[in-house]
Amino acid sequence: MSSEDQQPPPKKKKERVITRPVPPSIVSTACLILRGSIAGILGCPIGGSPDCMPSLMQPSYIKDGYPSGKFSISLGKKQGTKCTMDIPEGKGEQEELLECIERAANRIIDENAEIVYVGMAREEALEAFSNGILDQSQLKLPKKPKEEDKMLKIACIDGVSVGVPPGSVVSSTGASSGMGRIELDKSQCSITAGKKARKCDIVIKFRVYPADNVTVTDAMLVNVNSNDNKSIVQKIKDQMVPLLTSDIRMLEGHEMVKNMLAAEVAANAEEERLRLEELKLAMENENEDGVVSGEGDASGEADSEMVVNAFEVSGKIDYNKLVDNFGSKLIEPELLERIERLTVGRGTVPSLHRFLRRDIFFSNRDMAKICDCLEQNKPFYLYTGRGPSSGAMHLGHLVPFLFTKWLQQAFQCPLVIQMTDDEKFLFKGVYDEIEGDNLDYFAQLTIENAKDIIACGFIPDKTFLFSDLDYVGKMYPTIVRIWKAVTSNTVNNIFGFDGSANIGKVAFPAIQAAPSFPSSFPVVLGTGSSLTRDAGSTSLTKEDIIKNRNMACLVPCAIDQDPYFRMTRDIAHKLVPKTHPLGGKPALIHSKFFPPLQGAEGKMSSSDSNSAVFLTDSTEEIERKIKEHAFSGGQDTKKLQEQFGANLDVDVPYQWLRFFLEDDEELERIGKDYSTGSGEYWSTGKVKGRLVEVLREIVEEHQGRRSQVTDDHVYEWMQERSIL
Repeated sequence: MSSEDQQPPPKKKKERVITRPVPPSIVSTACLILRGSIAGILGCPIGGSPDCMPSLMQPSYIKDGYPSGKFSISLGKKQGTKCTMDIPEGKGEQEELLECIERAANRIIDENAEIVYVGMAREEALEAFSNGILDQSQLKLPKKPKEEDKMLKIACIDGVSVGVPPGSVVSSTGASSGMGRIELDKSQCSITAGKKARKCDIVIKFRVYPADNVTVTDAMLVNVNSNDNKSIVQKIKDQMVPLLTSDIRMLEGHEMVKNMLAAEVAANAEEERLRLEELKLAMENENEDGVVSGEGDASGEADSEMVVNAFEVSGKIDYNKLVDNFGSKLIEPELLERIERLTVGRGTVPSLHRFLRRDIFFSNRDMAKICDCLEQNKPFYLYTGRGPSSGAMHLGHLVPFLFTKWLQQAFQCPLVIQMTDDEKFLFKGVYDEIEGDNLDYFAQLTIENAKDIIACGFIPDKTFLFSDLDYVGKMYPTIVRIWKAVTSNTVNNIFGFDGSANIGKVAFPAIQAAPSFPSSFPVVLGTGSSLTRDAGSTSLTKEDIIKNRNMACLVPCAIDQDPYFRMTRDIAHKLVPKTHPLGGKPALIHSKFFPPLQGAEGKMSSSDSNSAVFLTDSTEEIERKIKEHAFSGGQDTKKLQEQFGANLDVDVPYQWLRFFLEDDEELERIGKDYSTGSGEYWSTGKVKGRLVEVLREIVEEHQGRRSQVTDDHVYEWMQERSIL
């Protein structure tokens, strides 16, 4: 063979050498923090296998022109088979997860934790710490490794992350080393997850802002080995152990899991409610009360989850949405401070009521103008009421009366309490061919409920308690004026009446509106007869009568009663003198609903004895109801409770303590212990036990006071007399 026929030997393929740019130290540190935050929130190892390991960080800072980076983490398959948390599929939930990661990363920056930075021989480091410290690009050595390839530089943030960062790191996570703030570029972040997804991963694009006016301080690299630096190596190994587990390690992760569980519980409850509602509608041929959904229904047609109107409260209540729908205003801190200054500051009460401190009374109409009246020494009065539907009142009924008692003491003002026995007969009364109707039954309930109201401890000389069936004649001129001012279409739209409603139902809203005008009380409030300027049996002057007819009215009530007073406020100017400080409009202060035992939705009802604690219940009955029927937001096992804590938002025992436990510090301690699964009140049983103690004391004291109230006492409180 000639030399010309000989083929040249094949060229040896050169190994591709990848030159990695060295990122700024704050970018490397941010990458390390984010990797630890993601793993800690989702409950997955920080590495250790290809299907649960971060990728090489892309040097996006080169193109961006500012400190940034981009990397991904594999989380297994479907919804994160390597994670404790199910990775959400929905866009909204995924955005919430990204915000959760960003919050956790910046919390770690705020903590300014020390970063330990050590150099070790690769084989020795992997033997000590496993390949959980590597990203996917670091798993294999080049075929011809250089000396620097045989060394690993490992950064350790206690409780967050241990790993080989893409470059050098700063000496601590906080501003003292130059770290300012981490911000996720959510337009370039993505999450792949689904019940049938073949892979699950998260892609993170981030930017890191340096701290203002601080020079970046890099961590000092300390070369160590297992023989000479055993304590350092062992310390890092100990910190590595929990980071390789599938436990949720970040507070933000625990919070997100609790929120997801609460949302799932609420969704299941709503699904069951809708199922029962469909069944109910299928069984009913007609609505017995003749009430249909109207414009006054705060739930709206598009939101079947929440129903709040004058006749029904159900579903999960969104109070902010309710305020928007009704057009009232939240009680802002400035108004709360003003109320405190005009009450506690004047020495009439020792402190703001816990219902105000805890946002239980949360909404208002013209409360600021009532404060104006107080500052200007203009008279006003309180008006509240009760519709007697059962012989025994429950704790939910007690809420507005406890607060009204505080208001009366705080403002030292008159109070009128309306017993709407007429309304209950119109809506719930029955007729029997032999026995006739049961109007007298509701009249008797008024007497029994009045005893509970008197036992609350109002000021006798400043309180007038009245039954509509007994007193309505004195209010009749005011009622007639309201009837004249309000059209039937308005009433039907607000309250949802149709042609099947009896005429008493349609007429009743004016009767509930009437006590908000002082003209309804010619003797009690000294306004004189509406037909003459006579003040009845009082000895008030003409000037006093004119002044009293200008009295403003404040109505404390649950927010479902607001529709009555929206109607009233629209026509109020037609019933008062032009000089009235509020133009005749009643001011209102609204409470949230007291939740039933079965769950923190809707409000308590007398129709279900196991949904309520009644003021006549024995101590044994109270304990049984709380232990057997109070819905718990705690976890199913001790381990889960210690890991995740309780969801206080749905936990009925805790919510009831917010209403009835006076000590703010104790309530805060209970909430902290219970929500974290630690401390004295770590469990549902402990919290229920404390609630039983609180309720026993309240109910026993109330029963003691009520036992002293006779029928004659009730008639004395109902005697028409001046309470000025």
